[in-house]
Amino acid sequence: MERSRIAVAGASGLIGGALVRSLTADGHEVVRLVRRPPRAKDEVRWDPEGASVDAAGLAGCDAVVNLAGAGVGDHRWTDAYKRRIRDSRVLGTRALAEAVAGLEEKPRVFVSGSAMGFYGETGERAVDESAPPGEGFLPRLCVEWEAAAAPAREAGVRTVFPRTGLVVARGGGAWGRLFPLFEAGLGGRMGDGRQYWSYISLHDEVAAIRHLVDTDGLSGPFNLTAPVPLTNREITAAMGRVLHRPTLFAVPAPVLRAALGEMSGDVLGSARVVPKRLLESGFTFAFPDIEGALRAA
Repeated sequence: MERSRIAVAGASGLIGGALVRSLTADGHEVVRLVRRPPRAKDEVRWDPEGASVDAAGLAGCDAVVNLAGAGVGDHRWTDAYKRRIRDSRVLGTRALAEAVAGLEEKPRVFVSGSAMGFYGETGERAVDESAPPGEGFLPRLCVEWEAAAAPAREAGVRTVFPRTGLVVARGGGAWGRLFPLFEAGLGGRMGDGRQYWSYISLHDEVAAIRHLVDTDGLSGPFNLTAPVPLTNREITAAMGRVLHRPTLFAVPAPVLRAALGEMSGDVLGSARVVPKRLLESGFTFAFPDIEGALRAA
């Protein structure tokens, strides 16, 4: 891909930070959307929950990538925090989409983040992008989140929704909390361990987003998960092998529910999500198996 100008919202997050490093290393110009007054020429002011964007800063961008949103696992899901999770995504996405739609020279593509939470509880049933949304807070959120990008799509901008799985990385997300526990020998399965976890290495997550940006003709939802989802029990065993630690401390479901509240459903629930459209588009995973993803992290 020739040198491009790409705007990234959520550039300080786990995925956004890794994406910015990857793009910059390859010589692309990155514009970072920030909530504070800009301090550098590559920064543009926006207020996602206030639904405002300095649209002039997006002028000349070939792509806009929106990965912003309050961390789903950062706090217990009180009504107030659930509202923050929702507003930071839905209002921010709508503001960006409207800014993109209003540009005289529009970007080639708007990549608007989503999540595998779209599908909710799937049990042992494998789901691809053709599956309908599930039930509960996260599926409702994802439906609203994706719908908020409508102004960009309606303005003729190619719009893509990466429905991201659990990102295997040391620096944040679910695995950022799991690694220290397992390294201390305190790791173990959660609940009965039979629930499916659909994961993706941070390397492949960034590569997949770049693939969606670079490949003309790709639009709509794409599951960003490794090809073969595994159960929590299988992932727990792999963590033990890679880190050379015992995995004896199973966490009973009632304990998780007491500790995490409503969010425990996301940990104990089963999401067997497969990346059908991503594979069909020609994407190749560098770390398709869990041990490779763990070693990469």
